[in-house]
Amino acid sequence: MIIHNNLKGKVAVITGGGGVLCSGFAKDLAYSGAKVAVLDLREDAAQAVVDEIKAFGGEATAIGCNVLERESMEQACKIVKEKYGVCDILINGAGGNNPKGTTTKDTLELKDITEKAQGVKTFFDLDSKGIEFVFNLNFLGTLITTQAFAYDMVGKKDTCIINISSMNSFRPLTRIPAYSAAKAAVSNFTQFMAVHFADVGIRVNAIAPGFFSTNQNKTLLYNKDGSLTARSKKILGHTPLGRFGVPQDLTGILLFLCDSEYSGFVTGVIIPVDGGFSAYSGV
Repeated sequence: MIIHNNLKGKVAVITGGGGVLCSGFAKDLAYSGAKVAVLDLREDAAQAVVDEIKAFGGEATAIGCNVLERESMEQACKIVKEKYGVCDILINGAGGNNPKGTTTKDTLELKDITEKAQGVKTFFDLDSKGIEFVFNLNFLGTLITTQAFAYDMVGKKDTCIINISSMNSFRPLTRIPAYSAAKAAVSNFTQFMAVHFADVGIRVNAIAPGFFSTNQNKTLLYNKDGSLTARSKKILGHTPLGRFGVPQDLTGILLFLCDSEYSGFVTGVIIPVDGGFSAYSGV
């Protein structure tokens, strides 16, 4: 891990902190001396991350909460303030997809309508409630969490918010319209907040990871025998660096955006960390 002493003593709050990527953020910041609040809907997952942090001498606490409930997030904010003080670094990492907002195939074929093959979910079969859940989790979860924590950050020196967008906010991926649209909303919201909070000293940026191998997408990327799926081969064929990302690939950009000495004039940007996927046209 990288030790970044400029962040020592900072109070960092991370939603979705029990997940693969956000747990990496939590450990990176704790290793640099930040006091880290690991927030997750699954408190046991958050606690497991905290146990890892404490094992190497870091300072962290686990808080179970729901980013879609304002009262839950305000209670989480109260706990953080009582234990560590006002948040300096807020990372809005909670998010995800739902099968109800996903199509079976990349493109619609006429036979999907005329024959109505069993097991094929088309655009016309998408469930509005499933899409609403995905949008709410990614966008409203970011909004509600920011409302709860940023209020006290106003006017405090060197505070920042980092939203977790996605590479598919630049170009929507096939099959996952709800998730792509939701992450595009997160990117747009990042730019809005960067302008809105500029006069009160809060910088707002976003990290847009490309394809990382996580628990959420394991079945998408790998077959049961561990071999790559057809979709994985297509992804890697369009990734100039030729591999999936690992959590450590995000450490440098995380620490850069958190440290005002390095990024004090950076706000309103969405930075892709995707192995060149978004730069490659396919030819």
